[in-house]
Amino acid sequence: MRVKSSATEPHPIAVNGSPGGPGTTAPAARRLGTVQAALGVVAFSLTFPATAWGLEGFGPWALVAVRSVLAAALAGACLLFLQVRPPERRHWAGLAVVAAGVVLGFPMLTTLALETSTTSHAAVVVGLLPLTTALFSALRTGVRPSRTFWAAALAGAAAVLVFTVAQSGGALTTADGYLFGALVVCAAGYTEGGRLARVMPGWQVIGWALVLCLPLTVPAAVVALSYEPVVWNAHGIAGLLWVAAGSQFLGLMVWYRGMATIGIPKASQLQLAQPLLTLVWSVLLLGEHLTVAAPLTAAAVLVCIAVTQRSRS
Repeated sequence: MRVKSSATEPHPIAVNGSPGGPGTTAPAARRLGTVQAALGVVAFSLTFPATAWGLEGFGPWALVAVRSVLAAALAGACLLFLQVRPPERRHWAGLAVVAAGVVLGFPMLTTLALETSTTSHAAVVVGLLPLTTALFSALRTGVRPSRTFWAAALAGAAAVLVFTVAQSGGALTTADGYLFGALVVCAAGYTEGGRLARVMPGWQVIGWALVLCLPLTVPAAVVALSYEPVVWNAHGIAGLLWVAAGSQFLGLMVWYRGMATIGIPKASQLQLAQPLLTLVWSVLLLGEHLTVAAPLTAAAVLVCIAVTQRSRS
């Protein structure tokens, strides 16, 4: 007989409160959580190039709606196969925040931005996400990172901001407005998802959020596909499949699990490396050209990551 999995069953707790299995030491749990969060960052770093590819075959509204439906189908199949019980009623409000932030808001706003912005420019603007997430986390969870943590986080954000201004020539555009809006909604979704991942597996957090959006995304996909022309090509299909499976489901699954283990502020600072990884993908996959400032920004960001990972709350 298959044993049903409970969405609200707590993870086993190690000595220091970090999730882990029997015999798992606290340092080992933290290392595993860091690896999981880092894998999420790698998956997210491919999102903008994959979205740019997807826009070669689909309109912006169709791309966002269809990616959400496909990701929900994948998540729903996993939930059904494992016979996972629905979350308790008290968790649905948090799941709604996750859905609004990372399933609907962030993909839609960044896709609209990428219609007129390069992936490299978008990547460095969204590089401010770690600081935004840390701010939301402090307000939502009551965790107060140390002054060293904040100093390093602000330094990393400043480096990203300087790089952004240099790339855009100092002028903010409509695309930047979309990207700044995406920062806010995504940070809220990350914070709430990281909190929920302490009481249910990370893949169930994003899985139920995706399923929750189906009443909106299915009709939206039908309408968008009927109004926006579709050009079937390799780039469009590959981009769609990655943002649906890699970014929208698998990446968020390991990301939320990592956040639950090492804490939202520390995990969010790993994302300082995301815009730099995206710059690499933009060169390799899209043929975009980097400026001389890129390696300098990379060095500054990596130093900030090292400092934030060593600082204590």
